[in-house]
Amino acid sequence: MRAAAGGFKDMTKKDRSESRIICQNKKARHDYELGERFEAGLVLTGTEVKSLRLGKANLTDAYARFQGGEAYLVGLHISPYPMACFDNHDPLRRRKLLLRRQELKRLYGRLQEQGQSLIPLRLYFKGSRAKAELALARGKKNPDKRQSLKEADARREMARAIREAVRR
Repeated sequence: MRAAAGGFKDMTKKDRSESRIICQNKKARHDYELGERFEAGLVLTGTEVKSLRLGKANLTDAYARFQGGEAYLVGLHISPYPMACFDNHDPLRRRKLLLRRQELKRLYGRLQEQGQSLIPLRLYFKGSRAKAELALARGKKNPDKRQSLKEADARREMARAIREAVRR
């Protein structure tokens, strides 16, 4: 954004590069080994967008699947908009993902590999557009999950020890 006279930003227009997180799938980082990440747009109805602006979404059981050469987000729960009277959306309907053709082909090929899934990590607004961050993921086994927890505990302990050493 160009600076106005005096070096200050012009605050009359919103910054388009700014993003606001709607919801995150924290459990995905625990349950999956995350690989390559993608950004995709979503095809939504008006009441879905209004509900997202209120932060009423849940990514916990969501995943992406291909059907007819197009990618869809399945299991994303967007709560009905409370101010809509009769023309509200279905909370669990599948929503089309907007990706470039080359990305779709590459994703389709990678998903054919054994054990690969396409998992949404977060929903956010980029400017006025709703976007989803997706990652190619492979499911973790229980010993892998325990190992990840041990590593996180060790990192926390080291950080705590460093903080205490600095305070002294």
